[in-house]
Amino acid sequence: MRYIPNSPEERQEMLDAIGHASMDELFDSIPADIILREPLKTPDALSEIELLGRFETLAAANRAARRPNFIGAGAYTHYAPTVIDSLIQRSEFFTAYTPYQPEISQGTLQAIFEFQTLVCQLTGMDVANASMYDGSTAMAEAVLMAERVTRRKRVLISGAVHPEYLHVAETYVAHAGIELLRADFDEATGRTVLDEAALDKSVAAVVVQSPNFFGCVEDLKVLAERVHAEGALLVVVVTESASLGLLRSPGACGADIVVAEGQSFGVPVSFGGPYVGLFATREQYARQLPGRLAGVAFDKEGRRGFVLTLATREQHIRREKATSNICTNEGLIALAATIYMTTMGRRGLQEVAEQCAQKASFARRQIAALEGFALPYSAPTFNEFVVRAPSQADALLRRLADEHQITGGLALSRYYPERPNDFLVCVTETNKRGEIDALVNGLKNSKQSGV
Repeated sequence: MRYIPNSPEERQEMLDAIGHASMDELFDSIPADIILREPLKTPDALSEIELLGRFETLAAANRAARRPNFIGAGAYTHYAPTVIDSLIQRSEFFTAYTPYQPEISQGTLQAIFEFQTLVCQLTGMDVANASMYDGSTAMAEAVLMAERVTRRKRVLISGAVHPEYLHVAETYVAHAGIELLRADFDEATGRTVLDEAALDKSVAAVVVQSPNFFGCVEDLKVLAERVHAEGALLVVVVTESASLGLLRSPGACGADIVVAEGQSFGVPVSFGGPYVGLFATREQYARQLPGRLAGVAFDKEGRRGFVLTLATREQHIRREKATSNICTNEGLIALAATIYMTTMGRRGLQEVAEQCAQKASFARRQIAALEGFALPYSAPTFNEFVVRAPSQADALLRRLADEHQITGGLALSRYYPERPNDFLVCVTETNKRGEIDALVNGLKNSKQSGV
């Protein structure tokens, strides 16, 4: 079904255009004795979220209900308004190809331009490109870009960056002559610690994630001051892009390059993808951006149009001058993210972020109160946090899944074998109070069972 939004003001404008003062006047040809004069005896209207919840309740009679999910770590369960599917499945978007010919690609180019604008507003940066494959490859491209800008060959990456992002970066630079070095994180706070001996004039960039892999919010302003004092760039990675609706923007904190995973913006978690990478930087580095940049132009009659302003990949220019060989802008998923951000608006994004933070804070307090459970890091968090259990996290989470039908989190032993009892919990606006209570009770019961 087509999505056709008609506000009261728009309806009145259409009535004025056809010469009618009201809807009653528009339909005055209908016999008065068959016009409904009172509301139908139906339940009150439900919001979109409530309606889908009602459908899920009805469907639960036929199949197993959706189990509560508390896994994040780069893939987040957020609510996606149904208007997104209605719009991106239009044929002109769903089957669109690269907008090489602007005269027949104005819709696609405008969507890309709006996407870039929204990314700049979110990140606090001057310019954004037309999207990347995903957050991990965007981070790797940021490392390469920092080397081009500074002409330096050493990059410090925080140990609190997502391990899989780090692996992608290692693959990218394996034959690029760039040396990746690790910056430690504090075992008490969970925040990145910059070693004075490691950060010097030979470092091109420092890469940090905020909120980081452990859910801790980094002090970006302090990090930026230290990094800039050595003439290096600060690259900030955001895997949970919903946090941009609440936390101070990386650009306002002094970041030089901001990369993020945009999956939280209306893209459902679906067997490992699809994803969409966000990439933004300061205007002075615009020509070093990987991928494409859409912009506004005017024809000789002064009419506004959209064009590919900058395309710094090898297909468009000499291979040795290319900044990237990224061969797609994830246009359809970028469009989904654009519709999500536009539909939600500034206040909607803030409300989503506030609900995430408040619900996660409640869950943290409840779990911390359980005997034998602890929160190892003291730094502020957004919607993810590490829990230290009194026993092996793998077994605990399996018991939650098998006996309570709860996906309770991610065991950190997957990436850190030396931490068998730690697991990462993520809470979003989709987690109800009852689900959080069920998680807490499940952990309590598992502990009492001696798991």
